[in-house]
Amino acid sequence: MSSALIADLRDRGLIFQIAGEDSLQAWLDGGSRTLYCGFDPTADSLHIGSLVPLLMLRRFQLAGHRPIALVGGATGLIGDPSFKAQERQLNTPDVVASWVEKLRAQVSAFLDFDAGERSALVVNNLDWTQDKSVLDFLRDVGKHFSVNAMIQKESVKQRLDREGAGISFTEFSYLILQSYDFAELAHRYDCGLQIGGSDQWGNITGGIDLARRLYGEQVYGLTMPLITKADGTKFGKTEAGTVWLDPRRTSPYAFYQFWLSVADEDVYRFLRYFTFLDVAEIGELERADAEREGRPEAQSVLASELTRLVHGEEGLTAALRITQSLFSGDTSALSGGDLEQLRLDGLPSTSLDGAGLPDTLTQLLSDSGVASSGKQVKDALQRSAVVVNGRALGMDDNTRPAEVFDPATALFGRFFLLRMGKKRYHLFVLE
Repeated sequence: MSSALIADLRDRGLIFQIAGEDSLQAWLDGGSRTLYCGFDPTADSLHIGSLVPLLMLRRFQLAGHRPIALVGGATGLIGDPSFKAQERQLNTPDVVASWVEKLRAQVSAFLDFDAGERSALVVNNLDWTQDKSVLDFLRDVGKHFSVNAMIQKESVKQRLDREGAGISFTEFSYLILQSYDFAELAHRYDCGLQIGGSDQWGNITGGIDLARRLYGEQVYGLTMPLITKADGTKFGKTEAGTVWLDPRRTSPYAFYQFWLSVADEDVYRFLRYFTFLDVAEIGELERADAEREGRPEAQSVLASELTRLVHGEEGLTAALRITQSLFSGDTSALSGGDLEQLRLDGLPSTSLDGAGLPDTLTQLLSDSGVASSGKQVKDALQRSAVVVNGRALGMDDNTRPAEVFDPATALFGRFFLLRMGKKRYHLFVLE
């Protein structure tokens, strides 16, 4: 199973570097092994950049190994300097502790905790650091680290070479803390493999060396490539901001739309990175898309697979319902929750005060930004191209916005979903 796993990871392009590559395969083939990946609480939710390592833990578990997800209650108080242009803003212990609990719940959703000897664990590195005094830490752990070697680590070296503030001792010590995590997990849980992004290579190799020095343990490291887009723009960012795993921050609909809009140059690579579809099946899909006229199917497959994985069948159903409703123009299937979510997702919206409506629909739509001019509104009305809650408006409605936005006809007592033309939507909400 492990031989097939490593071959599959290579086919997917998910292996960047391996520390101890010559003997890792034999170690994995020796039985059910324990591996870990760390997730620092830098916010109250993980974002999609954390999906590759999360899914990597799941891939190893499906291959018969035991995954540990480490949530960094200690390292989250310090801040990882890896390839950051400047010092992180430190958060209070109370804030970090609250974020730890939220991340603990998030990572747990991707792993199986009832799988016998390969049952997953979630641990917090604050458990083995908070009671250790600074003197004991410096004597027992710090003495194993050469400053000469530490400043040669690429993540540190970049900060030292950059003009400006450089790096504080606090962030400089991060490598020692993460290395200590690996050594402790090796000692406590027989954890022999750490995985992470390629930016973690220096921290991982530091842990490999410390585990050997402290406990005589032989451990391994594996890094994955950092995800980039073909056009050079940052992965995981949209005009609305970061794409989060928490549905309260990025709804299932917005999450689905992000993956649906992935460029053709990226989509097949992302299918290999982010889904459990067989590599051969992805190759068949790519060939079929190349022969098919019109838009490829790969984006919808990617969006459906990822939305189901992160938000479940219910989240995918809601995302598909909203997508189909807006695409077809038939919004009758939308729920009140769907409309509220569209508002939170950034669909242009305007709050209405029934007593303060303008005299004409032309003025209202111009003022709310639906149209750039009154002429544009009139042209749309002449073509019956303005639709409110499924009802097409004509020129005779132009002088009666109070009737168009009559509370008695509001969806769920609050909402008026207006469409002008084929794709321009605007939500009016009675407050």
